[in-house]
Formats: sequence, structure tokens, C-alpha cells
Amino acid sequence: MIRNLIFALLSLAGVVSTAQQIDYEEYDLANGLHVILHEDKSAPVVVTSVMYHVGAKDERPDRTGFAHFFEHLLFEGTEHIARNEWFKIVTANGGQNNANTTDDRTYYYEVFPSNNLELGLWMESERMLHPVINQIGVDTQNEVVKEEKRLRIDNRPYGNILKAIKEKLFTKHPYRWTTIGEMEHLDAATLDEFLAFFDKFYVPNNAVLVVAGDIEKKETKRLIERYFGSIPRGEDVVRNVYKEDPITQPIEATWEDPNVQIPMYAAAYRTPSMKERDAYVLDLISTILTGGKTSRLYKKMVDEEKKALDVGAFNNSQEDYGMYIIYSLPMDGVSKEEIISAYDEQIRELQTNLISDKEFQTLRNKFENSFVNSNASIQAVADNLATSYLLYNDTSLVNRSIEILKSITKEEIKEVANKYLNPNQRLILDYIPEKSTTSK
Repeated sequence: MIRNLIFALLSLAGVVSTAQQIDYEEYDLANGLHVILHEDKSAPVVVTSVMYHVGAKDERPDRTGFAHFFEHLLFEGTEHIARNEWFKIVTANGGQNNANTTDDRTYYYEVFPSNNLELGLWMESERMLHPVINQIGVDTQNEVVKEEKRLRIDNRPYGNILKAIKEKLFTKHPYRWTTIGEMEHLDAATLDEFLAFFDKFYVPNNAVLVVAGDIEKKETKRLIERYFGSIPRGEDVVRNVYKEDPITQPIEATWEDPNVQIPMYAAAYRTPSMKERDAYVLDLISTILTGGKTSRLYKKMVDEEKKALDVGAFNNSQEDYGMYIIYSLPMDGVSKEEIISAYDEQIRELQTNLISDKEFQTLRNKFENSFVNSNASIQAVADNLATSYLLYNDTSLVNRSIEILKSITKEEIKEVANKYLNPNQRLILDYIPEKSTTSK
């Protein structure tokens, strides 16, 4: 249940392809739009996608939720696509589409039969050049976002766990607020503020267009120039740089949730950017600790000692900083101190001793399998190409990330565990049932 909450997975559409090098071509249009083409003729499917370099971290502290709001708002319609017609057009032409937002970027995509490549490009160019942003759309999507927040966060057990962690782990960086933001900020925003946000961030020089699938490159380039080439370049986006002070003393926090009956005890550590090698090592550490029922923490806490109903650990890598989070639901009668002690026991083991050759090989096998699966559809390839370019500044990582993981040594795992996962560098969060609820 909790794993499904924290790892809400994007449904992948498209065609399964074999594990192989992802060939691509990339170039820039005169207006600054970066273009990546990937040709795969294994099935008559094409993905048209645009990733904008705008997320929750680009918002004002009193206007949070804007990037996620635009994820919804830019489906409202354009000068040439009537309101409420976007999804109808896609469906009527045998396609599907979606969008998603993080703290760092916003991603839109369509998956069409390849004979509708031009339609997909036209629709994404319409979204960039001719969106209709008016009060009717703002008011409509405001209600949609409020309902989403109620359903997915406020009324869902443990739905505010990331909010509770982020607001304590970060004090300066905009990562301290959530992607969905605060509804009072959206209520207070004016139409002019929404228009200004669009004009600043949703411009070709702040985006990457990926076209992947059954395409002919020459014709695709012609269509891209036709539909995107005339879009005016925007002002260069200048971002503030936020540097957090190191955490040197443990932080204690409590969050009360009326939707839960069992507490959750979490330990959260601030970790480096997704672009740092150490972030890859932390991914490996997560798998060692809780990557399946034979992993160290799960086997010890759930199977052997019966201290927890569930336990998980993951490194939430982001563009500027990451968060390494360990969480568990204790069995009845098990104290917070026992849970935290169990975390620390396994971390100390990693900090003190090298993992065995057998465990190391199993770990590498898991990540090789994960890498193959990560490019198992045309849509997934398009997403990975866009992410590699936009957030990592290195498109070749779509092929090279597995080599980085395979180059990590057992000594590095020990070193990184000692570098980031210490008791004085973390937040301990008591995520507990609301006291008024438990006292009834």
C-alpha cells in the first residue's frame, strides 16, 4: 500500500522493444528548441513529447502549485482547438496522451499511430504557441486540482508524508514545498500571474521536443520546422541558486494524520543532485536495504524480528538535491526507538563492512534488469531521452547510466553510506494518527 503511494508509477504506452543501444539524433532550432529524434520501426507507433524545464522549484513561496496547475491548464484548448476537444481529438485518431509534473520539470506526450505524426506535432506546437489561458479555464482547473489534492493527498492515508519531510529537510530551497502546492495560493492568484508564468517558462528555449518511433527523419525534421520553427524565442530563464546549510544535528518532527491508525516512522537525509555519482550509489544502497523480500531491512524487520508490517527505503533524486528516505509501519507495541535502532543497525553494517561478492552480483543483476525494463516502450524511451538531456545535461545517459552503475565498487557503497547516512544528518519524523482521533 505505502510503496504504491510513494512510487506512483507513470503508465507506459507504446511498443515493447528489445534491449539495445538507443540511437538518436539531436539538434537545435533557431528559436532554441532542442529536438531529439529516435527512429524505431518495430511497430507503427510514434510518440510526440515536450518536456519543459519548469517545476515546483520555479514558483514563488506564496504562489506554489503553478507548474502542476499548468499541467492541467494547458489541456484546456488553444486558438485552434476548442475547449474540451483536446482529448476527443487524440482518442478519435487512435491515440492516448498524458502529462506529469515534478519539482524540476513538466512533461506532455501523445502516443499515436505513426500516420498521425503530423497531428501530434501540430497539437504540441499549438500548446506552446496558441494556448487559451482565460478565467474560465483557470476556475475550472482550480476545482480539478482541489479535487485531486483531496483524493490523492489530503484524504489518503499517509498522503502528506512527503510534505511533512520536505518542509523540515529544506529551509532555503523551493524543494521545501510540494509539487501540488497550496490551494490558497492558487485561489489568490490572478489571471495576469498565470499569463506571466506561461510567458516566462513555456517557451521553446526552455524545452526539449522528443519524437520517437516509426518515423522518417527527413520528413519529421520538415514537419518540426513547419510547426515549431516560427514560435518566438522567449527570454532566457534565469534561476536563483539556493544552497542549503549542511544538517549537522538531528531534526525531530511530528505530523498528525486523521486518515491513519498506524504510525509511520521515517528517517530522511538530504542527499546530492541526481547528476552526482553518489546519487547512483545511493540508489544501490536502497536496493540493498529494501529491494525485495530478501533485502536486509525487510528480511530483518519484517520476516525475522516481526517489528514492522512494511519497510522501504529510496533515494528521491532531483536536479539540485535529493532525499534519502527510510520508512516503516511498526507492529503493535513496537516503539519508535526500536524502529530507528533497526534502521541504524543495518546502516552501520554498510558503513563498517563491504557487502559480499554474492550480494554485489545480485545487486548488479537487478539494476541491469531494471535498465532494460526502463527502455521497454517507445514512450519510456522518449521520456528517458528528454530527462537525460533536460535534467542531466547529457542525452547519452539514456545508454550510459547502466555503465555508471556497473562501475560502482563495493568500497564506494561503504564510503557513501558513511558520507550521507549518519544520525546527526537526518530528520526523524513521527507520522502519527491525529490525537483527537485516537482519543475518541
